[in-house]
Amino acid sequence: MTDTIYAAATAAGRAAVAVVRLSGPGTGAAVQAMAGPLPRPRFASLRTLRDASGGMIDRALLIWFPGPGSYTGEDAAEFHVHGGAAVIEALLTTLDAQGLRLAEPGEFTRRAFENGKLDLAQAEGVADLIEAETAAQRVQALQQLGGRLSDVQARWTEALTQALAMLEAAVDFPDEEVPTDVASRARPVIEALIAELDLAVADADRGHRVREGYRIALLGAPNAGKSTLLNTLAGRDAAIVTATPGTTRDIIEVPMVLGGYKVIVADTAGLRDTDDAIEAEGVRRARAWGDGADLRIWLADGMDPESSFDHARPGDICLITKRDLGEGVADLRGEPFTVRSPNDVAWLERVLTATVVEALSGSEPPAATRLRHRDLLTEAADRLRQALTQDENLELAAEDVRLAARALDRITGRIDPEQVLGRIFSTFCIGK
Repeated sequence: MTDTIYAAATAAGRAAVAVVRLSGPGTGAAVQAMAGPLPRPRFASLRTLRDASGGMIDRALLIWFPGPGSYTGEDAAEFHVHGGAAVIEALLTTLDAQGLRLAEPGEFTRRAFENGKLDLAQAEGVADLIEAETAAQRVQALQQLGGRLSDVQARWTEALTQALAMLEAAVDFPDEEVPTDVASRARPVIEALIAELDLAVADADRGHRVREGYRIALLGAPNAGKSTLLNTLAGRDAAIVTATPGTTRDIIEVPMVLGGYKVIVADTAGLRDTDDAIEAEGVRRARAWGDGADLRIWLADGMDPESSFDHARPGDICLITKRDLGEGVADLRGEPFTVRSPNDVAWLERVLTATVVEALSGSEPPAATRLRHRDLLTEAADRLRQALTQDENLELAAEDVRLAARALDRITGRIDPEQVLGRIFSTFCIGK
């Protein structure tokens, strides 16, 4: 990379301080043109920043990071200026006039990856840390940034290298003085690794839910109290509540935090047969969201003799609403629950919190946290299972082990194609 990039690393809007970052071979010249001689590396220096005509931009802190001892591995610098929009605009305009280029989303981190400062799994940890909204997300992202997945992947790759060496010895040196059972010695190594990969695949789902949020669907017939319950749990009027059946026609998602974990609670359209095309689409979306939810809460109107929990599945929570309005149906399955009762809401919140914590907590954060990781782990495990079936053809078994190793290498980005890397880093914010 021969160009030098710049970007504001802080969010837009008025603030006390804004940070503008530079990286690339022209960083030193740009800094000297604006602020005079380069300061002592990695020490903050108070400087006057000037534009090309000598006009003062701001009095700011300057930090100089000569490569390779920088985040990107290149010469880099940071200007800590006052956070007014006019100051930032003047600084960015001056950098542009010097021939520097505005960075693309994630380009600083991509340069760190390409210069060997981070592997791809660690880079994804950077993105997750920026996006973290809960304590659990923060801890998980820090573990990944610290190399937890990378370290585990390296250990798995070492085991595969060991197994591959045994298979290739049997293939390449059949008449040499190698043990006759050398190929069979690879089997227990491969079997143990398959077991580890299968566990990691299962745990990756937990990591994904910590990142994206545990999904809870509110389901039931029209006017069962779903919107009222959503508003009660959210502590605000997130959904419209009326006595008219079919008021909710689309999915209303409300994020919240339970037990330190991100949770998404969704109010859905009332489930019923209808000739209204718009409402029918809402019902279809409600069923689809419910099918993909981690937990489903069914609500039934305790005053409606037609109410039932016939569509509930094991693990669902079933609630009877409006019990405080008088005598209603007494034989519905589910906990007595009234959306208007603070005591019952407190009970439900305790149940939900316990359910979420049980589903997402563990002795330590999962190593794999993204669907991309899960898919590659699954591919590696499947390749190894295929290798175990090749007892009569060790060349094919060795090739399956090599393909498993390639799948694991793609987790850390060692052999990922350019378009995959581009898609991953494009999800980062500008300035990081």
